[in-house]
Amino acid sequence: MNVNALYETIKLEKSGKIATVTLNRPKSLNAMNPQMMRELKNCLKEVEKDDDILVLILRGEGKGFSSGGDIKEMLNLGGEQEFSEIMEVISELAMTLYTMKKLTITGIHGAAAGLGLSMALATDYIICEEDSKLAMNFIGIGLIPDGGGHFFLEERLGTGRAKKLMWTGKVIEGQEALMKKLVDEAIPSGKLDRAIEKYITECLQKPLMSIIESKSIYAEMNKDRLEKALELEKAGQWKMRQTHDHQEGIRAFVEKRVPQFKGE
Repeated sequence: MNVNALYETIKLEKSGKIATVTLNRPKSLNAMNPQMMRELKNCLKEVEKDDDILVLILRGEGKGFSSGGDIKEMLNLGGEQEFSEIMEVISELAMTLYTMKKLTITGIHGAAAGLGLSMALATDYIICEEDSKLAMNFIGIGLIPDGGGHFFLEERLGTGRAKKLMWTGKVIEGQEALMKKLVDEAIPSGKLDRAIEKYITECLQKPLMSIIESKSIYAEMNKDRLEKALELEKAGQWKMRQTHDHQEGIRAFVEKRVPQFKGE
């Protein structure tokens, strides 16, 4: 197994045709700060260019997959220029995962929320443990989904159910996520490694190049829509960051209380 030590917040391991990318900020539940976003982008680009790799596994270290964007670090962003640069990185992450000519698999345990859930939804196949907790919870701080969340939720749920999930910010456990078709498998807690291995074994017995070519056709058909969604999300996030409700949501988050939104 080949382990890449270039990254501080990401672990990359390659073994034969398989690359495993692990989000590695376990003390913060793998909250995605700007450093992690940039390193993940570079890591995915490295995997994308490796013709020997046919399968990518996306995982999280520690107690969960990812709690989403690191709110406290994102608060420290400067003006619109710095915000725009980070949003471009997020957009590139989503587009790279969606169009990558590999079979991409996400394994979820614990939390997969916000941007973390968007990244999972950008992959081809999602396996989660039954007690995992999935949420598109931007609404709680007066923001909208990013990372292509609008596009990916619509792909899996349809527009109506996607809006309902975004607007409620409801936390969904594994079996309900499977029932709603948000994920592809829900397995008992502690069985994630075995389930991923089983699925990959099945895939490696199939003509993987055929599977990847079909993926590429769908990606080519839909990437303009994804790109448009990412552009709209970038503009919408900046607009929402100027609102009273977002400022109140952030204050409530820091003060660990229920926010009092005013629709302003």
